[in-house]
Amino acid sequence: MQITSRFTIAVHIFSCIDTFEHERKVTSDFLASSVEVNPVIIRRILLQLKGAGLVNVQRGTGGATIARPLEKITFLDIYRAVECVDNGELFHFHEKPNIDCPVGRNIHNVLDEKLERVQQAMERELASITLADVKRDMAQYLDREDVIPASS
Repeated sequence: MQITSRFTIAVHIFSCIDTFEHERKVTSDFLASSVEVNPVIIRRILLQLKGAGLVNVQRGTGGATIARPLEKITFLDIYRAVECVDNGELFHFHEKPNIDCPVGRNIHNVLDEKLERVQQAMERELASITLADVKRDMAQYLDREDVIPASS
């Protein structure tokens, strides 16, 4: 199981908007240059985040802004906005195990509740981390970069 890069790209987008919004318009081209991906990918993710009410996006070169205070946006909010999870289920169970096989006949009974617990644990942890946490941690690195001399 692997969460797609859309999630980390979305967090990167929020970090850039928060860091640069008072200095410049934060456009999809600007964000793409920071993330090092095609601007089309950024636009798709921005649309998903906008649809979830997490960002505001002005058409053209208007730029993107964060729609809510950072402490009110959790990793779970972002995950739900950008990850394509079928029916809210993290794990996709194979469709038709063989009911003539004793394992196939019982695999759902054995795994369903366990997989649900794993998903709930992951979602609880995602809900406990906010973009304010990311901002606080990012500030530590940004401050260090200002102190560290550039290499020759």
